Amino acid sequence: MEIKVIKFGGSSLANDENLKKAAQKTIQFLKDKQKVVVILSAQGKTTDTLLTEAKRLSNNPNKRELDMLISTGEQISISKFAILLNEMGYKAISLTGEQAGIITDKNYTQAKIQEIHPYRIWKELEENDVVIIAGFQGIDAQRNITTLGRNGSDTSAVAIAAALEQKECYIFTDTDGIYDKDPNQHINARKIESISYEDMDILAQNGAKVLHDRCIRIAKKYEIKIMVKSTFNDNQGSIVQK
Repeated sequence: MEIKVIKFGGSSLANDENLKKAAQKTIQFLKDKQKVVVILSAQGKTTDTLLTEAKRLSNNPNKRELDMLISTGEQISISKFAILLNEMGYKAISLTGEQAGIITDKNYTQAKIQEIHPYRIWKELEENDVVIIAGFQGIDAQRNITTLGRNGSDTSAVAIAAALEQKECYIFTDTDGIYDKDPNQHINARKIESISYEDMDILAQNGAKVLHDRCIRIAKKYEIKIMVKSTFNDNQGSIVQK
């Protein structure tokens, strides 16, 4: 079975029009007779909105309950994406982090993935064209919902690629690759076509928001190429690799 693991960020899913563009990108992989595992972030600013709502109720929200709340954003994304793909004629199913077998420590709001048991993912790939997984979340040993910190869906995607023994992971964003500075703010920003894990890790630690720093370390450990591309065009992207 040939599989592609791809991830869409929140800006790629912000509205119905963007959801349809993400669906078309997904279908392009299916045309190559491959199965696709899609990891999704929450739509647009959903997580920010939920955090704001929680902080209107408490200056210091209970972190377990905060994870219960903010994890819902990804579940909205995955269910809507599955509904859309099924309507377009493709068999798709959505899975929460727990259903996908993602086990974390119990550090609420900043949890780290401990292991992934991908049995359900493999089972659903036998029966579906696309398996859609909620990024950013998992469960601890007591089956409490946990979240991985901001931009944690990147980490979910690369960790799932590793668990499925894949050597590539596509990260689709609103920019067409990795730049040395924010291209939305600097007209002289330079696209980096290929970058090492080490150099990308430094960029991430210094505040670059393209990739979650933990996802880079997982990619390095399992030698997974991260392909960063745009949801909104077919331009050549960037590769993070050895």
